[in-house]
Amino acid sequence: MEEVNSYWRQLSADEIAAGQHREMVGGMWEEIGHLQFDFLKQQGLLPEHRLLDVGCGCLRGGIHFLRLLNKGNYYGLDINSSLIATGKMELTSAGLLDKNPNLLVNDKFEFSKFGVKFDFALGLSVFTHLFMNHIARCLVEVKKVLQPDGRFYATFFQAPYPAHLTPILHQPGDVTTNYDSDPFHYSYEEVQALAENVGLVTELIWDWQHPRSQKMLCFKNAA
Repeated sequence: MEEVNSYWRQLSADEIAAGQHREMVGGMWEEIGHLQFDFLKQQGLLPEHRLLDVGCGCLRGGIHFLRLLNKGNYYGLDINSSLIATGKMELTSAGLLDKNPNLLVNDKFEFSKFGVKFDFALGLSVFTHLFMNHIARCLVEVKKVLQPDGRFYATFFQAPYPAHLTPILHQPGDVTTNYDSDPFHYSYEEVQALAENVGLVTELIWDWQHPRSQKMLCFKNAA
């Protein structure tokens, strides 16, 4: 996948020791870690479910999910190997490595490499950094691994209409997004079209309380 931001940059040992991995994935380590966990629990996530964490980074949310899920039921994929390695360090500190997380470094969303189907999938702050064709690739690959009644939740910055070329300042959060550069915004209609193209349906969830104004989408298999 073409590089569009600094997320590919490998962290040094000194940067990791200084805790820069937590800032590289957006900061708000505790707040957003708990937020995504609480959200999926409200959506019905149970210990026996298999969860796919798309863009898992250094496991800001993964730490919380692993506490809930049965051994071996957490699967995380990211493009940055240094963040995956740092995530394992975070899990060691939290005493959670014995939950056997399944972690994969991959830059093409090849979730099928895990060899299982998922009840839930989550992409937090992933689409916000991707061109539309990369989002389409992600949706194609997610559909391959979703259980028939599985759900994929993903956040995005919402634009009021398609091809909104003017930058948008989102509040709260004070984040300015763009149509064709990172961080990206898209209209709900644009995301709907991408979903329909790959055999998924989507809905916008209005009660998602993200501190930087990211909206939450739910993708399901089309009937």
